[in-house]
Amino acid sequence: MIGTLCSALEALAPASQNPAVRDRGSYEALRTFVPDRPGHDRRYAIDASKIQRELGWRPSHDFESGLRATVQWYVAHRDWCRAVQSGQYDRERLGRITN
Repeated sequence: MIGTLCSALEALAPASQNPAVRDRGSYEALRTFVPDRPGHDRRYAIDASKIQRELGWRPSHDFESGLRATVQWYVAHRDWCRAVQSGQYDRERLGRITN
């Protein structure tokens, strides 16, 4: 997942143009491994087979395109991100989801 996220960031907001990352050379260079509970990520895997079987639901995006769309939104809304980080965001609704 982190590799996919780094690739999306590089495509949409190249590290060479990001002052916070420029010295590291790439987003991937920011990746660090920490000791953790071995195998715990398996618990976070999503199995959508039941909702597909019982309700006929199918995801609108695959993982990669959904993650890229999410990164693209955050890149396009940096002012909102800065407001959240500074504590100025008052949790107002930003818009509606449309299909």
